[in-house]
Amino acid sequence: MQPLRGKFCYRKIWDYLEVMFDRKAGYFRETKSDQVMEKVDKDGNILGFSILKVSKIRRKPLQVALT
Repeated sequence: MQPLRGKFCYRKIWDYLEVMFDRKAGYFRETKSDQVMEKVDKDGNILGFSILKVSKIRRKPLQVALT
C-alpha cells in the first residue's frame, strides 16, 4: 500500500484548512458535518477535503467519514 500524501493549506484569514491528495478536476460536496466538504472527481474518488472554522475545533475532535 502506498503512503497517502497530501498538500495542506491553512488560510488564517478565512479560518479554513484544505487538504488535497490529487490535483485533478473535481467538485466539492457536502458531508455529514457542516464544517467539512470533500472534493471528488467525476467518478466519486476522493481528491481532498476542506474544513471551515478550524479554530473552533479545540476541545472535541471533529470526526467525519469521507466516502
